[in-house]
Amino acid sequence: MDFSKNELTSNEELSNELLRGLNTQFGLAGPDDVLLWGYDTFGTDMVLGTGFGPSGMFLIYRLWELGIEIPIFFLDTHLLFDETYGLKDKVEERFDIRITRVSTRLSLDEQAEEYDEKLWNKDPNKCCYLRKVLPLQNYLSDKKAWITGVRRSQSETRKNTQYVEWDPDNEVVKLNPLASYTTEEVWNYIRSKKLPYNPLHDEGYPSIGCIPCTEAVEQTASDERAGRWNGSEKTECGIHLSTQK
Repeated sequence: MDFSKNELTSNEELSNELLRGLNTQFGLAGPDDVLLWGYDTFGTDMVLGTGFGPSGMFLIYRLWELGIEIPIFFLDTHLLFDETYGLKDKVEERFDIRITRVSTRLSLDEQAEEYDEKLWNKDPNKCCYLRKVLPLQNYLSDKKAWITGVRRSQSETRKNTQYVEWDPDNEVVKLNPLASYTTEEVWNYIRSKKLPYNPLHDEGYPSIGCIPCTEAVEQTASDERAGRWNGSEKTECGIHLSTQK
């Protein structure tokens, strides 16, 4: 199926038709088909973003297995766990790749001086916007497609995730190859391939983000994103909101 960024932005009706066709097609296929189609369509203007969660480990491995060499990046807020940085180093060494660090130029000290010493407590949405949303928009400004590990089973807000979406905030095509995968399916794959993963997952952290906004939870928690922004109604950092509405 022929597809271009211009078609999406210039004709909303055609955009919807294309997206419906692609999502029907990929609903009968698998993650590899989405990745291969994306590479055939966008080449190295397609990038993979990862927070080094289970889905990210799955997708990095599939790209490596398929021989798809595209940029891989992560959003470094300067508030990540040591275990997350350690996993990044381990992944780079195992797959002989370099993962791009995307970050704000606003240091934590500058943020504290301009906004609040612990902005993540006072206004977590603002903190996420400054340290994740804006850096992502800047990085994707010259890209055409963005691969994510978002899955429907992760949370209520992600239950309508499609394999191919148009991201209006970043003006890129968003690919979610694992949209229909369950938590169990992802972890079974990681274990079967002996893939590295964040050791904090074994210590009660189902979802791992920034240190101030991530907590361990009871192992019986059913929400895969439990432990993020506990005590508030916030459930997303904001980088995926435009395609979840």
